[in-house]
Amino acid sequence: MRILVAASCAAFGAAVPAVGQAAADPIAACADRLVPYADRAPAADGLPPLEIASASGHLSYFGASHSRDPENPQFAAIRQLWEQRRPTVAFYEGPARPVARTGDETIRQYGESGYVRFLAQQAGARVERLEPSPQAEVAAMLERFPQDQVKLFYLLRETARLRERQGFGETELKTGVARLLQQANAMFGEQVGEAWTIDDLDAAYRRYWTEPAAWWQAPTQWFDPLKTFTETGGIFTNDVNRASSEFRNRHMYTVLATAAARGDRVFAVVGRDHVPAQAAALQCALAGAR
Repeated sequence: MRILVAASCAAFGAAVPAVGQAAADPIAACADRLVPYADRAPAADGLPPLEIASASGHLSYFGASHSRDPENPQFAAIRQLWEQRRPTVAFYEGPARPVARTGDETIRQYGESGYVRFLAQQAGARVERLEPSPQAEVAAMLERFPQDQVKLFYLLRETARLRERQGFGETELKTGVARLLQQANAMFGEQVGEAWTIDDLDAAYRRYWTEPAAWWQAPTQWFDPLKTFTETGGIFTNDVNRASSEFRNRHMYTVLATAAARGDRVFAVVGRDHVPAQAAALQCALAGAR
């Protein structure tokens, strides 16, 4: 097997293992090469895609910035790489939303995640979710954090996302989060305990924070896995985000390595910070799949 890395291993802080180094199950054996957030800096803009080829399969892994602007150059780069590699399976980040009639319309509505699904639909390639199920992720977080902190983390992070990316104000946020609570109560049931209302969310928020005064004002920096609560005031939100991201990194790595090792031409687009966290483990695992 030969390894093709579009950016040098040094760009990802990765080392390729020597022949015969990987264990009988290289995917499990190489998982310890996933880079924890405590040891990482933010990924740079414009980092080239990670490409790894094995004797039977190929992985193209594109780290994107979250954008809904069709003029963003990353979308032309994604299409160019897609056309070069002609994938058999595409993995996407986020929920399985439908695609629009055109690529530009899909980007405006669903960003890079939707665009991958659009390209796959046009080409007749398989499409699979890259992330773990919400239930599995929440279960993993509940093993490490109290129930109310886990619930607050996910609700407040979505609130910050809607405010920053969609431009929602107080009224829209209250309406949107009330709808989200109904969906979450139906999706998770007893896994997350008693169903919450907006009033329950407000009371839980006030148990931990006095600033900002209202839950819908929770700042985006509370959900940066590269920062600590002492830097942001998030108390526990940065810690939960770090644990969530590392759980997702392990799942993504396993899914991608398994698909490439079994012979698929794999194409994946993900938030750019995930790629350098997984690069060394992916190189190790696929080098062991000789």
